[in-house]
Amino acid sequence: MIKIAPSMLSADFARLAEDVKDVEKGGADLLHIDIMDGHFVPNLTFGPDVVKSLRKHTALPFDVHLMVTNPEDYVQAFADIGTEYFTFHAEATPHLHRLVQDIKAHGMKAGIALNPSTPVAVLEDIAGDLDMILIMSVNPGFGGQKFIPQALRKIKKAKALFAYVNRKDAVVEVDGGVNAATIEGVREAGVDIVVAGSAVFGAEDRAAMIQTLRG
Repeated sequence: MIKIAPSMLSADFARLAEDVKDVEKGGADLLHIDIMDGHFVPNLTFGPDVVKSLRKHTALPFDVHLMVTNPEDYVQAFADIGTEYFTFHAEATPHLHRLVQDIKAHGMKAGIALNPSTPVAVLEDIAGDLDMILIMSVNPGFGGQKFIPQALRKIKKAKALFAYVNRKDAVVEVDGGVNAATIEGVREAGVDIVVAGSAVFGAEDRAAMIQTLRG
């Protein structure tokens, strides 16, 4: 069954704790937390201190997505917080293998995110070490964008790559523009985790939307 990870980028920043508790009560499986530095993407969001403050308000696993130019500098901080998935962008560092090993050494699961124009093939030699491939279905940096249909093909390729390297426990996640109108194609592509921001936090009934997306 597909897991749903509401994106805190679309929550009310003035009442983050309340929104976290609300989506947990509504059936969310993970909490997707976007870390942006204003350099890798033209936006600023949360730092480790804000994320740490949320940890005491929820039992949901933290799915941290780093859209930063120096992801290696954040490993220790997010490991100390208690992070399930630490995902960084393939475009942000030339040392993918080194960073993946460091993430795992700190007790977290390692994921790599791909921008819309970055092919899945760049991960062929590192896929066997990954716990997640995150397919961006919008250009990263802002919530509420339109779903890019080419992401469906990339989801299938990522699933096939994990199958090829015999990583049956690794997952493919999609992030951006997923809502009630686009979820069917995403499900058919075989995705494991759906990140949903505006669709969940903007819904009148968040629990019902989470169930709709899960299918």
